[in-house]
Order: sequence, then C-alpha cells, then structure tokens
Amino acid sequence: MSTSDNARYVRLRVDVVLEIDGPAELTEAAEARIDADEFMPEEERVPARASVREDSAEALAYLVEPFDLIRDVPGIEMVQASWSSEEVEYDPDALEWDLSEEDEAEEDDDDRS
Repeated sequence: MSTSDNARYVRLRVDVVLEIDGPAELTEAAEARIDADEFMPEEERVPARASVREDSAEALAYLVEPFDLIRDVPGIEMVQASWSSEEVEYDPDALEWDLSEEDEAEEDDDDRS
C-alpha cells in the first residue's frame, strides 16, 4: 500500500482569543515583518504598513504563521492553510465563550460512534 493509499486529511481548527495590551509593540512587530518579507512587492508594503497601523487584528494576522503550529509534528504535511483575525467583544462569562460545552458535545458524538 503506497503512502497516498492511506493518506488522510484532517482539518485542525484553533480558536484563540488574545488580549492586546501592547498595541504599539504589536504594530512595530508587524511592520518589521512586512519590511523583512522578501516576497512582498514594494508597492504592497505601503498599504500593508498602513493597515497594521490602523487595525491591531490586521497586525496580528501579519505575525501569525499557521505552519509554526505544526512545524515539528512528525508524519504530516501541510496541504492548505488559511487564517483570519478580527476584533471581537469578549465576555469570559458569556455562554458563547464557554469552550467546555463544545468539548462535551464532541465527546457525546464520539461516544455514539
């Protein structure tokens, strides 16, 4: 049996809420990433810098690299990745932020299998 015969595809979903307590540092780091990006055309750098200065979520998106999450995991190859970042209203006591409910629902589904 070849590798392609037993290859399986898995979608890994990660939901992270971050508190930005240093917006200036975040913006500075994003601008440094933009400046260091050897593949970004020069004409794209000016609007990219402007977007990270205006929006912390945009700055964060320039700094997050999904490949870093799985870089050292053996036996896998990243096939596709996408990510986004947006500002949200966060209330840790609200039901919508209770991640344990999702875990319990997934466990119930697993028990039925």
